Amino acid sequence: MSHRLLLLLSIVRLLPGRATRGMTDIIAGMDTDTCGFRESGSFRRVLMPYGLPATGETEVADGCGLRVTGGKKQCGCDKGRGSRFGLSFFERAKQFTLRKMIPTLEWTNEGVRFLDQTRLPLEETYVLAKSYEEVADVITTMVVRGAPAIGVTAAMGVALGVKNSSAQTIADLTREVKKISAVLAETRPTAVNLFWAITRMGERFEALKSRRGVSVDEIRAGLVAEALKMYDEDIAACRTMGDFGAPLMPQEGGVLTHCNAGALATCGYGTALGVIRSAVSAGHKLHVYADETRPFLQGARLTAWELMHDGIPTTVLCDNMAASRMRAGKIKAVVVGADRIAANGDVANKIGTYGVAVLAKEHGIPFYVAAPWSTIDLETATGDEIPIEERAAAEVTHHGGKQLTPHGVGIENPAFDVTPAKYVTAIITERGVLRAPYYEALRGMVLAGS
Repeated sequence: MSHRLLLLLSIVRLLPGRATRGMTDIIAGMDTDTCGFRESGSFRRVLMPYGLPATGETEVADGCGLRVTGGKKQCGCDKGRGSRFGLSFFERAKQFTLRKMIPTLEWTNEGVRFLDQTRLPLEETYVLAKSYEEVADVITTMVVRGAPAIGVTAAMGVALGVKNSSAQTIADLTREVKKISAVLAETRPTAVNLFWAITRMGERFEALKSRRGVSVDEIRAGLVAEALKMYDEDIAACRTMGDFGAPLMPQEGGVLTHCNAGALATCGYGTALGVIRSAVSAGHKLHVYADETRPFLQGARLTAWELMHDGIPTTVLCDNMAASRMRAGKIKAVVVGADRIAANGDVANKIGTYGVAVLAKEHGIPFYVAAPWSTIDLETATGDEIPIEERAAAEVTHHGGKQLTPHGVGIENPAFDVTPAKYVTAIITERGVLRAPYYEALRGMVLAGS
């Protein structure tokens, strides 16, 4: 694909009403120390952020930056070539960064394309899953993670499996859908969005096959369309959540978050980080404190990466530092995501969230949970009934391929814990902000929605 076409795609995605299904117009990852140019291995790349004015072709110039037709180099970095934008490339990019979608996942004709989150922040690479089995593996190995993103990934896995199926009859396709759904359902047990998405795709399949005279190909097309619709809905929900949650953030000061509940955990924008993004866009002067989130380090690797990507001031804390920072008055609010919310308001989220909530309560700091409605599980009465995934011991015993613990030592590695509802100040959803008592609030919102 030519650079001119890539630039055209970037412009098209800014048109009103244009639904974005992943940032396919990436020319490169962005660096923060010059004008967007960086070296990566044996090749060099440049990123054109969404909304950044540009003319002509975009290509790699020697040393850094952009080149337009006629050979005139544009950069504005310390190489001394100046900038036609009046600001450095990086400063100009920061003004537009909140418009840009981080490419968590994307449907393509070849399969589902994922940003490999296991390699961030030092390496931006992509994984193309060409079968539903490969989609399941991407979920299990945490190439993609975060409850909303897992849900849409599962939907795309179903769509991809059906698209690739050799079934010639609806009866054969029905057996295939059950098989595909069962494989995807076995990947990760805690994130309810996974099961919500599989159920929704199953219901759509039943509705499609009940149509008189419907063909197998029409069913395939209908399931792909449903998965893409869920993708768009997720982005819209995150932005609406951000609008509801922004007024709850302090006008100025520190906000603590745990794990990564940002664009990387969704199809774009984020839940907890979406609230922060919306608050910053509304003029709040926030400094984010990101718990490193052991053992997988989602906060240190992912939250820090995407917030720096947006130019939002960020400091990484070791998980055992939150209490001292709260006592020092540096934390004014806490906002986290969720993998499942029970009917009574108990919240399952990344391991360590419970401890943060207790500390916030002790220090009189509001503790907010931001999650889409698909994360709420009204069929689960309390957090005691939420299944907690136990992950491999190697995530604790090893780091970077090096063993850190003695041979034979016992290891526990629950991926999540449950925060009792009494510690939750409010739950932010795309339908509105809920406050205790949560059982009544959730039921009331269900009734209002119906």
